[in-house]
Amino acid sequence: MKPSLNAFRHLRQLVERLLPESRGNVAVTVAVLMVPLVLALGMSTDYTLARTRQDRLNGIADTAALAAVTPTMMNQTTATARAAALAVLRSGVATVPNVTYDSDNMTVTVTDTTNGTNVTRVATVNFSAASSTVFSAIVGVTGLPVTGSSSAKSAISPKIDFYMLLDTSPSMAIAATTSGISTMVSHTASQGGCAFACHQTDPASDNLGNPGGIDNYQLARNLGVTLRIDLVNSAVQNLMTLAPTTASQNYTSYRVALYTIDYNFTRLASLTSNFAAAKTAAGTLQAVTVYHNNCLTASNCNSDEDSYLDMGLQQMNSVMPTPGTGTGNAGDTPEEVMFIVTDGVEDYIYNGSRDFGPINAHSDYCKTIKDRGIRIAFLYLTYNPLPTNSYYNSHIAPIQGSIATTAQNCASPGLYFQVNTDGDISGALTTLFQKAVSTAHLV
Repeated sequence: MKPSLNAFRHLRQLVERLLPESRGNVAVTVAVLMVPLVLALGMSTDYTLARTRQDRLNGIADTAALAAVTPTMMNQTTATARAAALAVLRSGVATVPNVTYDSDNMTVTVTDTTNGTNVTRVATVNFSAASSTVFSAIVGVTGLPVTGSSSAKSAISPKIDFYMLLDTSPSMAIAATTSGISTMVSHTASQGGCAFACHQTDPASDNLGNPGGIDNYQLARNLGVTLRIDLVNSAVQNLMTLAPTTASQNYTSYRVALYTIDYNFTRLASLTSNFAAAKTAAGTLQAVTVYHNNCLTASNCNSDEDSYLDMGLQQMNSVMPTPGTGTGNAGDTPEEVMFIVTDGVEDYIYNGSRDFGPINAHSDYCKTIKDRGIRIAFLYLTYNPLPTNSYYNSHIAPIQGSIATTAQNCASPGLYFQVNTDGDISGALTTLFQKAVSTAHLV
């Protein structure tokens, strides 16, 4: 049915009334504009939520990176540290609502580098995820990207093996103080004033003139004279107490081996992390015992050539394996530091002749050892001038000026210490030890 003429007339009148009405235009315009305004506000809310969630993820990434360089974790391999950091990252991300991620987009790298005695670890965390949307989904944006990274670095002392070569030749039995030397000299007038407390199993053969026929070692004990070897004994024992404590403070581990050198190279303690056992072994440290003057036993006489220091260096070079960097990583081994405690004077047969000279004078074993990457810490106990002693005047006085210089040249840079008579041997040994391990710090 066709519309009537009146219907068309009424429609025209309605349109004519609406066209001049501006309020209708505003309403239509506002209605049209409300849609993008509401959408924009909603998308802004989605963006704000995404930023908030990214901040949370950044905090989790920071925690994960730090987890790889904690003091405890620094004592583990890089693989173990990476696994620990990755576990922290993934478990943390799982607690953030409305975030989707692919585990492949959560990565952790952990690397260790060595510089001198410092092991530096860098842990880097990277993440990529998506923050779910509500309003943006209307226009097809179901997730906003959230990415970030974090890095943490720490440096600690490496694992170190310490090999100690301790001089136990007869000259180490000298009195430890100037007053002790004077006491020994004054009580050995029949011997020409001997300051050495030589330990002999048959002192009667030498007619020493001591009360009761005792040797000079027992004389020193009876007179209450402390010997240099006594102080070395105490110093090494003290170090065996200090070392594990320092290792614990540095969140690392140390081991020690003890050897002595006189006319023979002797092992007191094999390489061990049991410092209590090493301390017990150090407690047995004493100057070599001989039969009597010029003889080791009744049938083995060597004119008192009892100080084979170079042989000790040679033997130690054979004992110490190739050092590592001390990171603790698979396949790596500890760093190595060789300690030498001596008065620095040789007395042995070299090329068929008796040799009196400073350590390392003929074969540069010190350089050989250092060239292998092993540091040498040298505690030189000053060979005290003894003008009342004919042996000293004949053999040692001519080389007195070169003993300390040669000892210092043997040491690695910064690891040399000289202790004069009356000096603190234990304090000096502790100082050397701390210098060898004191390069660790958090960055």
